Amino acid sequence: MPSLLRAVSIAFACTALVATTTAQASYAYYVGKDLTEDGSVMVGGTGEEVSSHWLEIVPAKDHPADATITVGVTGDAVIPGELIEIPQVAHTFRYMQMAYTDFEGFPPPLTNGGVNEHQVAVRDIWAPSRQELVDMTPRPQRGLQYSDLARIVMERARTAREGVEIIGDLIAKHGFATYGGNTHLIADPNEGWVVWEFAGGQGLWVAERLGGDDVRVLYPGGIGEIPTDLDDNPDYLASDNFISFAVAQGWFDPAAGKPFNVQHVYGDQSIRDYRDPGIKLMSPAAMEAATRAMAPVSEADLLERVRDPRVVDDDSGYGQLVSLRSDLSDPDLIRVWNAPTGSVAAPFNVWWLGVEDVPMEYAQHRYLTKDSAATFLNPDYQMQEATRFAGRTFKRVMYSACSAPDELLPPVTKMLTAFEQETRGDLSWIERTARTMIASGDREAARALLTHYAGTRALAALDMGDTMADALDAYTRLVSGRRAPQGSAINTFDPTVNCLADGDPDVPEAANVRD
Repeated sequence: MPSLLRAVSIAFACTALVATTTAQASYAYYVGKDLTEDGSVMVGGTGEEVSSHWLEIVPAKDHPADATITVGVTGDAVIPGELIEIPQVAHTFRYMQMAYTDFEGFPPPLTNGGVNEHQVAVRDIWAPSRQELVDMTPRPQRGLQYSDLARIVMERARTAREGVEIIGDLIAKHGFATYGGNTHLIADPNEGWVVWEFAGGQGLWVAERLGGDDVRVLYPGGIGEIPTDLDDNPDYLASDNFISFAVAQGWFDPAAGKPFNVQHVYGDQSIRDYRDPGIKLMSPAAMEAATRAMAPVSEADLLERVRDPRVVDDDSGYGQLVSLRSDLSDPDLIRVWNAPTGSVAAPFNVWWLGVEDVPMEYAQHRYLTKDSAATFLNPDYQMQEATRFAGRTFKRVMYSACSAPDELLPPVTKMLTAFEQETRGDLSWIERTARTMIASGDREAARALLTHYAGTRALAALDMGDTMADALDAYTRLVSGRRAPQGSAINTFDPTVNCLADGDPDVPEAANVRD
C-alpha cells in the first residue's frame, strides 16, 4: 500500500495497543490434527517485544498451603494499576517458555506462553478492545494480566478447555489487568481455543473452539460471529455477562436480527476484520490460506510459515513451534522448536521438556534486558554474561542481511533450513533411544541424552551463526558496501520497516511482497 495508507494502518495498530510508543504484539498459528502430516495439533508463533528473550525450562513444584503469587500491573502501565496477591495452587506443572523483561508497567519476567508436561500449549496475542471499554477500565486497575494468565495456564491446565476455564475463573475472582485487550491461543493434542479477554473492568471474555480441520492465524487475536445462546454450546465459552453487557450498552440489538460479531461489538472499531487488518505485508487470512495449502502440514512446513519474511522482522523476539501428539509416550519427549530471536535470520533449535538445563549462551543476558543501561551487573551473572549470546549473534545476521536482502537472505535461509533438516535427521534415533531408556527405568539417562543433544546442537547453531555473521560482515564491507548512519538517533519509537521483505514504505505494497 502507499506509504500514507501504511502509516495509517500502523497508527491504528499502535492505538489499538493503547501504547504511546511502539506496537508490541505477537503472532500465533494453529493447525488442526486432521491437516497435519503426523496427526498432531501444531501451534507456532512469534513474540514481538523489544527486550531480550531467553529460554527457560521451569520444573514442577509443590507449594505450601498459604503460598501466594503476585500478579497484575503497576502504576507505570498505560492503564495504571496495582499489584495484588492471589493464592497459589498446591502443585504446578513443568513447562518450557521464552521469557523477556520489558513491557511498561508489567513486572518482569514476562512470557507469551509455551508448553507444559500435559501438552497444553499457550500463545499470547494482542487483541484491542473498543475505546469505550478502555475508557471505563478502573484506575487503578487490579487483576491478572496476559503474562500471568499464560504462565498460570501452563502451571495448572491438563487440557486446553481446562485452560480456558482457569482463565475465566481467575478473571471472575480477581479481575483482568490490561493494556487494552488480549487473546490467548490454547491447544492440546485434540483441539484449540481462542480466548479473548477485554478491557473495561467488567470481567468480559469469550472463547471459541478450534477443531481438527481448522487453521487459524492471529495478528491481532480475535473472534468473529458467535451464537447469542452460549449455554451448553460445546464450541464456545464466555463470561455470564458477555451478551447482556453489550445489549445494556447499546452495542448489540437482539431485535435487529444481525449476528453477534465479537470484533464488531467489543473489538477496536478501527479493525473491522481481525483476519485482514492491513498491518503486515501478509494478512492473517492470506497466511491461513498459505498454511492450509501445505496440508498435510509437516513441522518443516509450519517452520517455513512462522519465519516468513513478510511477517517476521526486527520486531520478532523469537520463534516457536510445538507438535502436540496424542500418541506421545512420555512428557519428557514433548518437543519444541525454538528460534532465539526473529526466525527469519535465526535457526530453530530442538528442545525437549526432559532437557535438564539450557546452555548459558541461550539464557538471560543484558543485551536488550530492561534497565541494563542504568544498572551494574549482578556478580552472580558474570560467567553467564561472559558467554556469547544467541539473541545478539543472530540479530547481527539479520541486520547484515538487511543491507542487500535480495542477495543475502536466500543463502541465509538455505543455511538455516539445511541446519534444521540435519537436526530432523537425528530425531528418530534420539527419541527412540530415550524412550527405551525410560521404559527400562533409567529416566536419568534419557534426560541426560536429551540434554546433551539439545545443548550440543544449540551450540553448533551458534557457531554457525558466528560464521554467518562474519561472512556477511565481510560481504557488506567488500561487495555491497556499508552505509553509516545518516541521523543522530539510534533508537526509534516508529514501527520498523521489514527490510528483508523489501518493505520500503515509499514503494506500493505489491512491490514489497516476495513470491
